[in-house]
Amino acid sequence: MENLWNDTEASKHKDILAERVYSSRLLGANTNLVLHGGGNTSVKGVSRNIFGEDVDTLFVKGSGSDLATIEARDFVAVRLDAMLKLSRLEKLSDIDMARELKLASLDPNAPAPSVEAILHALIPHRFVDHTHADAIVTITNTADGEARIRDLFGDEVIVLSYVMPGFDLAKLCAEIYPAQATVRTIGMVLMNHGIFSFGDTAKQAYDRMITLVGRAEDYLNTHAPLVPATGIEPAANWFELPGLRKKVSTAAGFPLLLRSNAGSAALSFARQPDIAAIAQRGPATPDHIIRTKRLPMLGRDVEAYTQAYKNYFEKNSGAVKTPLTMLDPAPRVIIDPEFGLVSAGRSARDTQIVEDIYLHTQDIILRGEKLGGYRALGEAELFSMEYWDLEQAKLKKAGAPKAFAGEVALVTGAASGIGKACVQAFLNRGAAVVGVDINPAVVSLYGDRADYLGIAADLSSTDAVKEILEQTIRHYGGLDMLVLNAGIFPGGKKISALGNDEWRKVMAINLDSNLAIMREAHPLLKAAPRYGRVVVIGSKNVPAPGPGAAAYSASKAALTQLARVAALEWGADAIRINLVHPNAVFDTGIWTPEVLAQRAAHYGMTVDEYKRNNVLREEVSSKDVAELTAEMCGALFSKITGAQIPIDGGNDRVI
Repeated sequence: MENLWNDTEASKHKDILAERVYSSRLLGANTNLVLHGGGNTSVKGVSRNIFGEDVDTLFVKGSGSDLATIEARDFVAVRLDAMLKLSRLEKLSDIDMARELKLASLDPNAPAPSVEAILHALIPHRFVDHTHADAIVTITNTADGEARIRDLFGDEVIVLSYVMPGFDLAKLCAEIYPAQATVRTIGMVLMNHGIFSFGDTAKQAYDRMITLVGRAEDYLNTHAPLVPATGIEPAANWFELPGLRKKVSTAAGFPLLLRSNAGSAALSFARQPDIAAIAQRGPATPDHIIRTKRLPMLGRDVEAYTQAYKNYFEKNSGAVKTPLTMLDPAPRVIIDPEFGLVSAGRSARDTQIVEDIYLHTQDIILRGEKLGGYRALGEAELFSMEYWDLEQAKLKKAGAPKAFAGEVALVTGAASGIGKACVQAFLNRGAAVVGVDINPAVVSLYGDRADYLGIAADLSSTDAVKEILEQTIRHYGGLDMLVLNAGIFPGGKKISALGNDEWRKVMAINLDSNLAIMREAHPLLKAAPRYGRVVVIGSKNVPAPGPGAAAYSASKAALTQLARVAALEWGADAIRINLVHPNAVFDTGIWTPEVLAQRAAHYGMTVDEYKRNNVLREEVSSKDVAELTAEMCGALFSKITGAQIPIDGGNDRVI
């Protein structure tokens, strides 16, 4: 376990909260310690109230923040005396505890304090660190895990049986810590959950965490070494995955994305001879059940999985006094010998988080098996975490998802102009978006965000089209919406001067490539959970062509006819196909300031007059076209197909 502390860097952080942020980020930088919002840290200090009085304060990580990127504002200041007073109560429900924690906050606009705030207040050290370290969880998730932990750490660590985080865990700590702590005690292990370290300085607490977890890692490397899997190749027909996605989404009741990982580690785990046994023993830590559900689905029998989940709910909900509404029974983790590890989620970030968690879980399971057998918590305890009052309340507060949550859009010609604006419009509505363009800039258009995949490709190649769709499937599981925007507008040339090669080039890009992508995408659109939608970006030149644009006008007219025929043919598959015909959209690559000035002067207009040279005297932007395009894929157009809508401010020739 590498110690990342740097004295020079640490010296730049002058107050205790800044130190707390620095060491918290060091913990968050190591995914073997915490993953995606896991773990917790705090520091005890002093705040000054409006009366100028000092208030003993616990600064604790706020709910929803991530240690890897945490800022000072993400720590919630709560009154320390209120935390200690709460710990002396005999009983406190989780809902009441959450309310009291919020009331004890010194800033009403701060996020909700961690449910572990009372526990952190009770530990008599200034800095407290908490992680779900893989090495610790691996050892504790075995039949004799507690004995192994006690042998490994002795009285340096207090060991607690698993209790769900919150008031009950704080009460248990209040009883056991004073009785078991010695001058050598530097940490605490919560079975099946994780480890705490503490100290009087940020460095001391951090160093102790690294030391304790490092010893656990050394123990595993000796007693349960893990040999990385290499050289294992997938044997999947990726075009079968959209059908599985539709079944999973149907079970959930809403669209879900599927992300596949067919790396050697995932495939090796999926092909373990005893996978049916070892993968059905529960998550590495109960905190993960919210993301991954209690068990993964093995293979592709969605109906059997959902029925098993319903049985699990009925069996355990009877023991709960408060009536519960069953969460959707669809899996979030799918283990398949051909696909490898498939993660499901309402967003691309969700699927990434599920994948990251389960890749760590795989290693924990395999190493736990080498220690005599991996053992997670029992079904009842896991159910209590999955249907925890606070999680239920959080879901109710979350509100409705965005319009295209769980859906996938593919936009061609995405590097600039209308295509780029379309990408943004679909992202804003919650879709995962694949942007395709011959311009390599499309790849890095949105950095490394999970909900965008940029692909540089030549759409005139059918092989390239198939590769684009396979990448779309492997990243997101399928395709729901297709925006055909890519095209070229050659320089003005009369028919008498139009050569065959130029004609064929325009037709190949503006027409033939769109035929290929429509043909190859049809099975994916047919398998879309809410059925497929296609929007074709046409042109004013379809209803009102101009001289010198024969190839362009003819290609767009032919594309329009292709879309109309597809609307007729694909209606039986509930796939909607509509067209927009923009005109005079000047914020695109071909309209440089110089070209605009020349064209305006040619008509005796200013540039602004030229941009607004339409019936409504309105400038039409790429964003305008993109917003209409996105809306045509939404509920408002759910009963419309084969429509052609001009977006040009009103053109007298079209009208």
